[in-house]
This record gives sequence, structure tokens and C-alpha cells, in this order.
Amino acid sequence: MFGWTALGDGGLLAPGDGERQDGSVGELPDQQRYLLEALEREGAGYRALLGGDAEEARTALGAAAEAYRRSWEAAPSRAFGRLVGTLKASILCGRGGEAAAYVRGELGGQGDSAASWYALGLTALVEGDAGLATRAAAGMRGDSAPFERAADAIAALAAGDGRAYREAVGAILADFESRGEHLTGVAISDTALVLERLAAERGMAARIESPLLP
Repeated sequence: MFGWTALGDGGLLAPGDGERQDGSVGELPDQQRYLLEALEREGAGYRALLGGDAEEARTALGAAAEAYRRSWEAAPSRAFGRLVGTLKASILCGRGGEAAAYVRGELGGQGDSAASWYALGLTALVEGDAGLATRAAAGMRGDSAPFERAADAIAALAAGDGRAYREAVGAILADFESRGEHLTGVAISDTALVLERLAAERGMAARIESPLLP
């Protein structure tokens, strides 16, 4: 459906999952069924945001957050990307505190991979824990360029460094603008959007204009 393969820490559906030998699609495991529901709801929420319908966006993103959480609970223990999805959707629908408390309960305050540290970094920013956010940013480094860019933004927000944050979120946005495909099928920079929501709470929003932001 989405044409993406991102297993491991991301735990996303690989093309072909659920296919029978004759090419038809069988019943998916709960973890994958919930994940596809999360992506569908998330995409609907992003379309609503881009269309200016804030109420519909909150409803769809709230449903996406719940589906991501269910997918995490049904998935192998290292599918940390689903916790990140829970947090992002929750932050955007105004329920970030609830999701952050849930992630704290699931992970404590210690990660062991870039994706788990990313979930903790977002949690720390929601909760105002600058120390954990700084440690999480450090834990995200050395994995991939997207994690590095997100780590730069999280570290800058934790330090209250507006200039560094603007540069970091600008780099994130530029990367998304260069992509030909987006996971939900909606051309939107969800990472930049989430970080801008967290930055606005600190009076640090970059307010960069882009067709990939509402």
C-alpha cells in the first residue's frame, strides 16, 4: 500500500506482508493491522491540517495516536518507531502530555537505539526535561542523517538556542521537500511540524513557510 520497507526499530510494514502465494492478501497480524490504521488516520489528519480543518485534524490524529499505541503493544519489543508515531500524532492533536507519560512508563529514561532515544527526546521536550532531551539527542547520533537532523533540533530546543534550532528545523524541512514519497502518502514535513509545536511552547518557533507545512 505504501511501498516502504522500514523494519527493525521502525517496525513498519514491508511490502508483501500478509500476501498469500496466489498474490491475494490474507489477514494481517494485529500489529500490522493497527499500523496500517495508524498511517491511514495520520494521513487523514495531515490532509485536514493542510486544508485548514483543525477539528477534523485533531480527531484523525487522536485516532492515529491510539492505533500507533495498539500497534506498539502488539509488536515485537523493539518497534520503537511506533512509539515515535504515538508521540507525534499525540503532540499534534493536543494530547502530548498523555503520550509522554505513556512512553516514560514503557521506556523509563534510558534508550538503547536511535529510535528509542528519539521517542525519549520528544517525551522530554513535552515534559520540559532538558537534561533528558540533551541525553536523548546524544543517543540519536551516529545512526543516519535524518536522526542527526532531528537530534540537532532536539538539542537546540533543550538548550534554548533559537539560532541552532532554526538551522536544524530548516535542514529537516529541506530534506522533506526533496523527497518524492511520504510514508502516509501526504506531502507534509511531520517532523518539522511536531518540532515547531514544541518550539512554539518555548517561544522559539522558526515559522518557516513551506508547502509542506500548514
